Amino acid sequence: MLSHAEQDVVSSDELEQAGRAGLGVPSSAEQDWLTQVLTATDAGGRHIPQDWKASDSIRRATFRILGRAIDLHGQEGQGYEETLRSAVAFGEGMTTDPVLSAIPETAGWRGLLLRHYSVGAWRRLWAALVADIGSKDGEADRTAQELRDWLAQQAPKGSVRGLLEDLPPLKSPDGLLLPAEQELLRKGGDASMTNVWLLLVGALRSREGHLPDDVRAVFLGRQRRSAEFLDPTWVDGLIRDYSDRQVHDLAARLVDDMLAQSRRVALAKLRTDPATGGLKIFSRLHVRNERYFKTGDEGDSDIGTRIPQLGSFGRQLGLFDIRDGCHVVTASGRRILETER
Repeated sequence: MLSHAEQDVVSSDELEQAGRAGLGVPSSAEQDWLTQVLTATDAGGRHIPQDWKASDSIRRATFRILGRAIDLHGQEGQGYEETLRSAVAFGEGMTTDPVLSAIPETAGWRGLLLRHYSVGAWRRLWAALVADIGSKDGEADRTAQELRDWLAQQAPKGSVRGLLEDLPPLKSPDGLLLPAEQELLRKGGDASMTNVWLLLVGALRSREGHLPDDVRAVFLGRQRRSAEFLDPTWVDGLIRDYSDRQVHDLAARLVDDMLAQSRRVALAKLRTDPATGGLKIFSRLHVRNERYFKTGDEGDSDIGTRIPQLGSFGRQLGLFDIRDGCHVVTASGRRILETER
């Protein structure tokens, strides 16, 4: 590549040969080595757990979970992440499937995918709130009360207790997790109150006994020692405080909590500007004379789980493929990942 860069003219044949060194272009030597690293497989094709480091075990387990999910749901034609959700997040697959149930990390992925709904709901709700605020030029800047009203006016009539009774069921009669989150997103789209419902579902799932201990530990965060601002147990505390009050009161409180958290995060990032010697706040939302204004919009996309990237790696390594628009596990993928039982 460096020698070609020194030339004024490079022939098509030379470019084609050089393209083999490009990112994403399989190379047999690199492919075999990377497959061994990512799937904890030695040069002889063996899997010896006592030789693995913790990171080896986690990488292999994640590839196996995704591979098994593709075996079970790949024919549905969804992306890698939704395929994983179909197999792991809900239903009985995590405990009854012979492959998934034998992988301890499956529980962690269930906890992560369930928590992902709450995280995404907060991001979309915050982005929608900021989008309703004007710039520092004074166009549509807002008071805190106006922002409370923005969400409260979208809330349905009735009490929080009544609202909880109208949520989709979280479990089946025999205790299986039901996809209440997916049902809410399917019915409500990107409406702000849909995100409030998702937060409530996450809060209910955080209660002791709803999730197995290993799933709940990841759902709440392994390093967590007490309730954190805006986490599911925080929202559950609001449910208990507001259960007999109107939904619009809870909506207004959520706005207050978001504004307070924004301020906490901004102050935590406070730095001295070396150019001016003054303080610099890294925030898109600011308050002046008790009115909020913004310097830019907030992103509303979901935090990445890296599952699509993992699936792409798997395809480059020859573990996965796409046939007739559906993801499949290749023969070598089944052998290396041991996805069949």
